[in-house]
Amino acid sequence: MLRRSFVFSAAALAGTGVTLTSARSQGWTFASSGDPLFDAWRADFYDRSVQAGWPAELLKAQLEGLAPDPGVSSSDAKQPEFSRPVSDYLRGVVSDERIAIGRSKRESLTFLPHVEQRFGVPKEILIAVWAMESAFGKIQGTKDVVRSLATLAAQGRRRSWAEGELYACLKIIASGEVNREKLKGSWAGAMGQTQFLPSNYLSTAVDEDGDNKRDIWGSDADALASAASLLAKGGWERGVGWAREVILPGEFDYGQTEDTRLLVRQWIDQGVRRADGLPFSAADTAANANLLLPTGAAGPAFLALPNHYAIRKYNNSTSYALGVGLLADRMGGAGPLLTPWPVESAMSLADRQAAQVALANLGFDPGPPDGVIGAGTRKALRAWQKTAGVPADGYLSADMVRRLQAAANFGVAAPPRL
Repeated sequence: MLRRSFVFSAAALAGTGVTLTSARSQGWTFASSGDPLFDAWRADFYDRSVQAGWPAELLKAQLEGLAPDPGVSSSDAKQPEFSRPVSDYLRGVVSDERIAIGRSKRESLTFLPHVEQRFGVPKEILIAVWAMESAFGKIQGTKDVVRSLATLAAQGRRRSWAEGELYACLKIIASGEVNREKLKGSWAGAMGQTQFLPSNYLSTAVDEDGDNKRDIWGSDADALASAASLLAKGGWERGVGWAREVILPGEFDYGQTEDTRLLVRQWIDQGVRRADGLPFSAADTAANANLLLPTGAAGPAFLALPNHYAIRKYNNSTSYALGVGLLADRMGGAGPLLTPWPVESAMSLADRQAAQVALANLGFDPGPPDGVIGAGTRKALRAWQKTAGVPADGYLSADMVRRLQAAANFGVAAPPRL
């Protein structure tokens, strides 16, 4: 989701009917929550907020009686022992059931053509986001968002972000647009059918159904139009695709994966072709694109167009953006991918960390050995793969972990011949 912090003053709260009072002059203290760390953060947050111009009565009303949510703490600290293979994730996302429901929604929701015309985002993309975020509105989360964000802020790992979102909640409540009881969502603070953070709601949510309320919880029209508004602000380009499955020529330089951005016409000049055999549109041909190989050289290849990155402004994950786009394509009538997903094995946390340690020992910087195979680790892996004489696709498989460990143990850039 888009993240944005807010700083408020008396002027920002004008018209809410809430007056400013001094916290320190009242000597206010909260009843203990039973958690000293949380209580210390809450008292400090209260004092800082009142000094910054926030209404003391608003803060008291929303912070009194709060206790940290142990479910939020557990979810935030959780690092999965095994990472789910990308192919498994995407097969689950692009399911026959979701495709069928999405096609039905596309035909039955009469407001969608207006939303598409207003924001330029195809209705299939919006329905796919809806499916991914809340199972078409069925699973929105039931946690008190104020409590969740206060818990995250008190923990300290993401304090600045969590406090910014908590201030956004307070502004929503102070405005009277949505009451505290309705601010329900996930453990991380995402709300409604399209899982908006509070700051997104303030800056981006829209009233599509004309009832003068931005109801992303109960109104399909408001929820999907708000998602369209978010994607449009994230840079969605009308008339341009999100990505195309492609076929790469023999002897292709896989080291161009992910980081190299070229015009589509430049990829075509290298022999890259659409997998379905159709020509690229004029708009796509003139756009910049990156090559993505989510499961390495043996799996499907994609040219990621600008709108792929607009989707990632919603959720900054390559797999998420691929899931939204591929699901939208199938809802729109496209067939399955022409290159099948390979069979992958789940990668253990220990193996992921071992690969990062080996890369660092070989002189390639993957970042901290946290087991998160992000852009930095993939870049380091591609650099090592080039020296090892294997396709530099940046894909970490179990075999690649063994190769890295062998190379690191022998103190050479490439492992011995097996």
